[in-house]
Amino acid sequence: MSERILIIEDNADLAANLFEYLEPKGFVLDHAPDGITGLHLAVTQAYDVIILDLMLPGIDGISLCKRLRVETGRAIPVLMLTARDQLSDKLEGFSSGADDYLVKPFEMAELLARVRALILGRQGDSQDLRVGPLLFDLGRRRIERQGKPVKLTHAGERLLETLMRAYPNAVRQSDLEHALWGDDLPERTTLRTHIHAIRRGIDVGFEHKMLKTIHRYGYQLVCESDA
Repeated sequence: MSERILIIEDNADLAANLFEYLEPKGFVLDHAPDGITGLHLAVTQAYDVIILDLMLPGIDGISLCKRLRVETGRAIPVLMLTARDQLSDKLEGFSSGADDYLVKPFEMAELLARVRALILGRQGDSQDLRVGPLLFDLGRRRIERQGKPVKLTHAGERLLETLMRAYPNAVRQSDLEHALWGDDLPERTTLRTHIHAIRRGIDVGFEHKMLKTIHRYGYQLVCESDA
């Protein structure tokens, strides 16, 4: 399977150069020209690496990376691009959650080497989330309950990941909506549709129902041992 890369870069020429260089190497690429679009794609799609510019319209790279890590818990490797080369700038990038830092201008071959190193490092990490009989292999994007595969959309995967990371706590409906759509919220029925699909995927065919609705609050995963 080809690795997927999200490029969040407002410089159209640089983005085009990255596509021209990386696509022939076998990568599948998406592009966001601003921070808001980039954050939305990062939390709703599955990527192996994010290439993130520091200076962006909408949401800057530092803020975007912090929100990706703190608010959503996503562990996607981030390679930050910037024209700033001071040590303090690099430390700020790393403290925001970036995994690597590349100063512009750079050679494409060096960027490729760093991207491949981040992918290899991710593959070597344990990325399993487990709540009772429910297992989510984040690296392979594979979900199963008691060995039975569970198929979800990217949005469903993101919501389930959020719920599993929060376990045993409940997650507010507004937090789940923000994890998927940021500040650009759709109709409320859209979230219920995704929740229904998750419930159908993880609970149908099992006596114990794991996805619980908390009236006027949100949703929670529960195990039989929690009773």
